[in-house]
Formats: sequence, structure tokens, C-alpha cells
Amino acid sequence: MDPVARLEKLTHRYGATLALEDVTLDIPAGRMVGLIGPDGVGKSTLLGLVAGVRRLQSGRVSVLGHDMGSARARGALGARIAYMPQGLGRNLYPSLSVRENLDFFGRLFGQKAGERAERIEMLLEATGLAPFPDRPAGKLSGGMKQKLSLCSALIHDPDLLILDEPTTG
Repeated sequence: MDPVARLEKLTHRYGATLALEDVTLDIPAGRMVGLIGPDGVGKSTLLGLVAGVRRLQSGRVSVLGHDMGSARARGALGARIAYMPQGLGRNLYPSLSVRENLDFFGRLFGQKAGERAERIEMLLEATGLAPFPDRPAGKLSGGMKQKLSLCSALIHDPDLLILDEPTTG
């Protein structure tokens, strides 16, 4: 089975700071994989490059068989990848309610109304957010924001789910 992601000689810098140096790695498909290491070693940078939200500087990243160095490939993969960034609720709209956030993300991924409504109800029940559909995301506790962020990432049933520090909060 081909890997879900293949990184070859990946190097990334922030100015003079080297975040990743010559990283080569295959991430197997059909498995849960974790990156473990101290703060500041490039884990979030690596995940952002795999998700296609960071611009590739040097090396090659292939995800689901597509070259992430190509803007066209990144665009084509958008609906197949879900990325929950590090930080409580960074992918949420604080003035929108729990349900409105999920509805927005479902629409963004082209879900029809019926499918979207079913998926929202299933995710709210599964995460314990069902009692709070009308609460603004900005008024949620840290843990509830993390749950809503996860729901937003899962709304479209992605082929690849990338979670950066999912246990925060």
C-alpha cells in the first residue's frame, strides 16, 4: 500500500531559524500516526506542509499521490484533507454558533443540506456538544472549542485527518 504522505529531503526555514532539515519520511495509509518531540522542533511546520497550508521551500511532499509543490494539486486535494491547527479554535469563527460553524464548513466542502444536517447532528452527539448548538464558538470553554474544531475538520469525512496538538484544552 502506498503511503498517505511521502516527504523527501524536506527543509524549511523561518528566516535564519532552521525548522526542518533534510527530512525524509513515509507516513503509512490506514493508520494513526503521531509525531512526538519537544517544542520548537518543527512538528507543526511538518504537519502544515503535509496539509498544504504552508508553502514548500525545499524538498518534496506528496500527499494522497499528489505533489504538494503544485498549487493545482493542493487545490484538488482540499476536499480530501482535514487540518485542525494547533491552538484552541483557530479554525473557528467566534461570532458564529456551534451549528453555524459546522454548517459553514459543510457548505464550504459542498455538502448538500440533508447530508450536512445529518453529519452535524451525528458530530454534535458524538462529541457531547449537542446541548450547545446555539452557543457562539467564542463563548465555549477550551475543551469545547477543541471538540468543535474537530467536528469542523470531520464534517466532510476526509481521506486524511491532520490534528496538531488535539489534546490541548
